[in-house]
Amino acid sequence: MTKTSYKTLSANSKTVNKEWVLVDAAKLPLGRTASIIATLLRGKHKTNFTPHVDCGDNVIVINADKVELSGDKWSKKQYISHTGYPGGQRIISAEKLHQKNNIKLVEKAVKGMLPKNKLGAELYRNLKVFPGSDHNHEAQKPKVIDVNSKI
Repeated sequence: MTKTSYKTLSANSKTVNKEWVLVDAAKLPLGRTASIIATLLRGKHKTNFTPHVDCGDNVIVINADKVELSGDKWSKKQYISHTGYPGGQRIISAEKLHQKNNIKLVEKAVKGMLPKNKLGAELYRNLKVFPGSDHNHEAQKPKVIDVNSKI
């Protein structure tokens, strides 16, 4: 064997094979589902994973309004934001956030599991979340992922 037979190949934007996948979040725990979605977005399930390249898939999440939280998390889990003004801290419970915008729970959970840099922002753009079972990406022919088999 020569030294050249051990060449490590890194993926780049031209060699990446991006697919469209569909995840049904109905009756699934929020955190576990979000971690699987973040793995799919990042591309860690692929053999040519490269940490600094967007080599993940485009993920479509349907039935995001039917996601589950266990225990008292609907009332006790809090999402904190700040307006930027003095005294501008805003706290909202998971239940109120779900009533206000029912796809934000999934979006915030997945975004929190992505890198906090430009790559994370680019990966987040590959996430499409829909409250019901209808979505407008049928033309991409997404592959259905069974999240229960990965949990």
